[in-house]
Amino acid sequence: MTRIVTRPASPADAEALVRHGLHPVLARLYASRGVCQPDEIETALARLVPPAGLKGCDAAAALLADALEQDHSMLVVADYDCDGATACAVAVRGLRMFGAKVDYLVPNRFEYGYGLTPEIVELAASRPLGKPDLLITVDNGIASVEGVEAANALGIDVLVTDHHLPGDTLPVARAIVNPNQPGCTFPSKCLAGVGVMFYVLLALRAELRARGAFGDARPEPRLDGLLDLVALGTVADVVKLDGNNRVLVAQGLQRIRNGRMQPGIAALFRAAARDARVASAFDLGFGLGPRLNAAGRLSDMSLGIECLTTDDVGRAWALAQQLDTMNRERREIEAGMQQQALADLSSIDATDLTSRTTITLFNAAWHQGVIGIVAGRLKEKFNRPSFTFAPADDSGETVKGSGRSIPGFHLRDALDLVSKREPGLIHRFGGHAMAAGLTISAADVPRFTAAFEAVGREWLTEDTLARIVETDGDLEDAYFTPQFVQLIDAAVWGQGFPAPVFSGEFDVMSQALVKDKHLKLQLMRGRQRFNAIWFNHTDTLPARAVLAYRLTSDTWNGVSRVQLIVEHAAP
Repeated sequence: MTRIVTRPASPADAEALVRHGLHPVLARLYASRGVCQPDEIETALARLVPPAGLKGCDAAAALLADALEQDHSMLVVADYDCDGATACAVAVRGLRMFGAKVDYLVPNRFEYGYGLTPEIVELAASRPLGKPDLLITVDNGIASVEGVEAANALGIDVLVTDHHLPGDTLPVARAIVNPNQPGCTFPSKCLAGVGVMFYVLLALRAELRARGAFGDARPEPRLDGLLDLVALGTVADVVKLDGNNRVLVAQGLQRIRNGRMQPGIAALFRAAARDARVASAFDLGFGLGPRLNAAGRLSDMSLGIECLTTDDVGRAWALAQQLDTMNRERREIEAGMQQQALADLSSIDATDLTSRTTITLFNAAWHQGVIGIVAGRLKEKFNRPSFTFAPADDSGETVKGSGRSIPGFHLRDALDLVSKREPGLIHRFGGHAMAAGLTISAADVPRFTAAFEAVGREWLTEDTLARIVETDGDLEDAYFTPQFVQLIDAAVWGQGFPAPVFSGEFDVMSQALVKDKHLKLQLMRGRQRFNAIWFNHTDTLPARAVLAYRLTSDTWNGVSRVQLIVEHAAP
């Protein structure tokens, strides 16, 4: 069952924002998302929380400053998703601004798995360029206890920068920067990995300034030139856009719109056929992010990182085209896997499926690089925490699972509970509230399915499992204009600060399928007629319906018109 509900908004808070000069509808939207004071909507860099409160940042800055003074070699160990790629690019570009000798290494997920493992340390130490003096993890490392031990044994210092939730034991690194580590009082706990690395660079610049390292011959680097990368990684990693993250994303988008971006970012916009001059968080999350992620899912994220670190415009464009081709291939693989997953579910008795609180599926033919996306599709369709598994290697003895969750069900905590109840079942796991991954034996998939379902039955209620479509209520007729759409698009929306979705009654004048999978609509309200589309929906609507919808602007022959993107419909 799905219900359309309207987010409550404090009239007093909305009025205060209007008095500050905000558009009345925007004021209502912000108030319903918890914004109480006018200064909370400011996105100037001055609003950024200073790095002083981020535990480990000062130690990391001192470690890096010493390494720079001693001309030590540094190696960044990245993750294979968009956050890891952008964090790596920020680290490499930023440290080179300070004159560092720095290179990067990104594990191939199919050979080495996730994080700084002992095998990755061995690979780093045996590189042709020689053993690095300092390893810097980005978007990983907080769980790499054995990997850090291996580096320490080889005399390699390790700096961990991460944002994932830590386990019971922390690695013995020279410094750890993670807003979620015990004892950290930093107020913005939702930094992405790229945001954490950006903060480390801010602290490094302050440390070098205090040491008197800058002068006429060596000016201070302008780190704001990295904010396009920070914005991309923050949006693509779907972390909560609290006030601090909104500053980072807004500043990055402003640079992109003004044409001041890395060649790789510009090339990705071109490959995604999106206009950087009107860039939005939606473009970053659904246009650029998937193209970078495709490299890590199907091949090697080194392609994506090179795209983000090269200053050669031609090289950046060539790499962006390769990433675009990979993304097309990824979509084809995903479509086939999703079709198979739905077929597997259709073979289950409908009553049994309805009674389940979780979904777990395994197929020996699935591609492990795409299982997370398929889990997300299942979660969206059935509103259940979902895990999909694929073989971890050619032997087929172990499988890797990727999960996506719904509000009110913390996925990593659920895996932690399963691991405690079923010792030896889970080989390794990690993640967040809404996304997590694990490795188990192929023979133990039924055992995991039962244990995960048991947690679901304990934690989830009928209300939690009911799909809720939150909207911002009705929108006055006067605001169905391209100008109002531009006003909305100029703001920063994302995870935890959702983009506006309105709801209201419409007459359905006509409807037809496009490409056999999208429902194209002609709607009427009063004297106004609207074009609308409901993506990946084929069931026809009644003559009159209550719609939950987003607004977008559709331009044809130089004329812009408002189009509705339907999210849900009720009679």
